[in-house]
Amino acid sequence: MQIKFCGADREVTGSCHLVKTSNNRFLVDCGMFQGSNFNEGRNHDDFPFDPKDIDFVLVTHAHLDHIGRIPKLIKEGFTGAIYMTEATCEFAKLIWEDAYGIMKYNHRKYNTPILFDENDVAEAISHCKGVKYNKKIKIEDNIFAVWKDAGHIFGAAFIEVEVSGKKIGFSGDIGNENVPILRDTQNLDELDVLLVESTYGDRLHEDIDTRRSIIHGLLKRGIQKGGTIMIPAFSLERTQELLYELNLLIEHDNLLPNVPIYLDSPLAIDATKVYKKFPSYYDQKAMCLHKAGDDFFEFPNLKMTYTKEESKKINRKKGPKVVIAGSGMMNGGRILHHAIRYLSDSNSTLIIVGYQANGTLGRRLYEGAEKVKIFGQDVGVKCEIKAIGALSAHGDQTKLVNWVNSGTKAPKKVYCVHGEPNGVTELAHKIKEALGVESYVPEYEEEVEV
Repeated sequence: MQIKFCGADREVTGSCHLVKTSNNRFLVDCGMFQGSNFNEGRNHDDFPFDPKDIDFVLVTHAHLDHIGRIPKLIKEGFTGAIYMTEATCEFAKLIWEDAYGIMKYNHRKYNTPILFDENDVAEAISHCKGVKYNKKIKIEDNIFAVWKDAGHIFGAAFIEVEVSGKKIGFSGDIGNENVPILRDTQNLDELDVLLVESTYGDRLHEDIDTRRSIIHGLLKRGIQKGGTIMIPAFSLERTQELLYELNLLIEHDNLLPNVPIYLDSPLAIDATKVYKKFPSYYDQKAMCLHKAGDDFFEFPNLKMTYTKEESKKINRKKGPKVVIAGSGMMNGGRILHHAIRYLSDSNSTLIIVGYQANGTLGRRLYEGAEKVKIFGQDVGVKCEIKAIGALSAHGDQTKLVNWVNSGTKAPKKVYCVHGEPNGVTELAHKIKEALGVESYVPEYEEEVEV
């Protein structure tokens, strides 16, 4: 049996792993590469395999960099089943339809290419099969798989696959510690090989109390300055986590003044409905609130702006306000329309709450750019820019190392993927040093024997 690394190798986006057995070919994830443009040019390259040869796809979770090229896979001849958790099935439909909508808009306005069309999306949706957490399923005669809670986003899983007696783990993305709403990351089973993400393999996050204090402090300061507080947030999880935290600050602790807070993302609004549909996924605290009738995704001064017309009205509101909008890396979406207006305002604030890939606007701002280009227009950056690491959906180095060692025995061999060169290298060294486990950093298209 062989594993071929087909994406997110020494980089964070484009997750895709090909497993070849004597009888089958299957993928674990098939995500989009993300960079300066929403529809990064590399997404149009040929796959390093023939889609017609793939028997099935196993999906860890619904982020675009893990599922974004599945409709392209369909377009190029894949006809098999796509397995994912039940909530991920719901999210995948939203994510693919939203991605196509953005590509269609960009094509009309800037003549950028489109990766797939609505027929490919509809076909991909028809191939999705929902599975339950912790239920081992038989995929083929000699292939079994189980999805376990990764604590990353709602419905996210790491997948343990058994092929002819050998066990391989695919981390997908592993969640942060003490994340609101979500249950803790489950422990690993005993594995022969583990592929582990390394997004923050070289960093440590703040703890939950520090996180809450930072959120409160930044919002209070931004409101006092009288400007607009922009939060580019991923529509799955970061947005819902923010709403949860804001609910606590406003309704439970009464710590913030009554200023308008806008959720300016149709995708995030639709995704929040999925959260409400699967309360069985909630952690203990969220479940208690839910049973008590507390809708922690809503509070009096929250305004959900679904349509473009509602979104445009935000700019007419004078005085301090909070705008939560996608995309999370600022490489598309409504956040750009707010950024072009408020980045140059010294009274405004940009709060970065998630990973920013190389080449994205969010990354350039995070690294201190004094001038950026948005919609072809030069924009001077004068607003305050802050990042909150503890609001990341990804575990830090300590979390990842502890998780690798969470089974009755550590895996025999670990491959560090889904991280920038320094992140994957640092994590590989740390795993080897702390656990005494063989750990490697694969190259793109490298093939290894299991």
